[in-house]
Amino acid sequence: MTDNAYDRSDLEVDLQPNKPHSARFWNALLGGKDNYPADQELAEQMSRDFPYVVDLAVSTRAFLKRSVTHLVAQEGYRQFLDIGTGLPTADNTHEVAQRAAADCKIVYVDQDPIVLAHARALLTSTPEGETDYIDADLNRPDNVINQARRTLDLDQPVVLMLMSVIGHVTDHAKAAALVQTYMSHLAPGSALVMCTTRSTPEIDAMTRSYADSGTQPYVASSEKAMLAMAAGLTIPDPGLGPINRWYPEGDTGPDVSQWGYVAYKQH
Repeated sequence: MTDNAYDRSDLEVDLQPNKPHSARFWNALLGGKDNYPADQELAEQMSRDFPYVVDLAVSTRAFLKRSVTHLVAQEGYRQFLDIGTGLPTADNTHEVAQRAAADCKIVYVDQDPIVLAHARALLTSTPEGETDYIDADLNRPDNVINQARRTLDLDQPVVLMLMSVIGHVTDHAKAAALVQTYMSHLAPGSALVMCTTRSTPEIDAMTRSYADSGTQPYVASSEKAMLAMAAGLTIPDPGLGPINRWYPEGDTGPDVSQWGYVAYKQH
């Protein structure tokens, strides 16, 4: 195992167990164990009021698995920058990538102290590959990129992973500019894997209810806003759409409200 992160075994974190927390909420939706009753109660309430919320979480995880496997096994990518890691569950990016090719390098980025407290669980790697964790803010791309250089060769293609995280940047223009800034630092041939929740009246009601719980708000995006994030990139078929339709394995079921794409930087 290669571990480039700082030793944080003595890190003290205020877990605030009586307050719902974004990463723990999604962990609860996915059936994880790193959550508290407050998170479980919010997950149960949201699942009751908006039954499709579980599908959003499950479909995101499945899209990650399919897209990473495809990019490694079919297109030869070996480097990943995964921003907004969240709490570890089954089939994290490094597990999927290194299962397809043991020499893959993965850098996780999050600034959440609760996620940071679980960093050691993420920092496992094959002997041939490398996994690193960066304690950094999504909104500071230059800082993220500078730290990523200690593990990734940015002169070679990198896959930028933004899985159900960009909605935490609640200004759509700022979100698009951020994604474009990240991609500007990456070599030609790099790829962007992005998904977020598509705005509809029903979805917007769900995100308002979620924000009312006191956890970090998440704003859904229009199709136009999603495409703006990929300005200057090429989005091949199947293009932008429900992520369960992206090279599905077997029956896709009903379309989910989590939309996304895989886009490529040509030059």
